[in-house]
Amino acid sequence: MIDKSRPYTGLEDQLILRDHLAADRTILANERTFLAYIRTALTLFVAGLSFVHLKVFDSHVVEGIGAVFILLGIITFFVGLVRYKRMQELIRKIKQEELEELGEKNTP
Repeated sequence: MIDKSRPYTGLEDQLILRDHLAADRTILANERTFLAYIRTALTLFVAGLSFVHLKVFDSHVVEGIGAVFILLGIITFFVGLVRYKRMQELIRKIKQEELEELGEKNTP
C-alpha cells in the first residue's frame, strides 16, 4: 500500500515535477470547490434564519421565504458534500491506476 504522506514514493525518477503539481492542484481545486459549497450553504441558511426572525412584516410569506432559504442551504451543503466525495474517489482511482500502470512499465 502507498504511504499517504508520500504517495509518489518509488516513482520519483518517472514522474516529473509537472505531474506532481498537476495532481496536487486537482486535489486542492476539489477542496476549494467544496469550501465554496459550504460558504454558499451557510449564506443561504443564515439568510433564511434572518427572514424567519424578521418581525418588521407580520407575514407568513416572509417566514415561508426564510424556510425555503434554510432548506436550500441544507440541500446545497449535501449536494456539495456528495460532489466532493465523488470527485475525491475519482481522483484516488485515477491516481491508483496511473501508479499501477507506471509500476507495470518498470517490471522486467
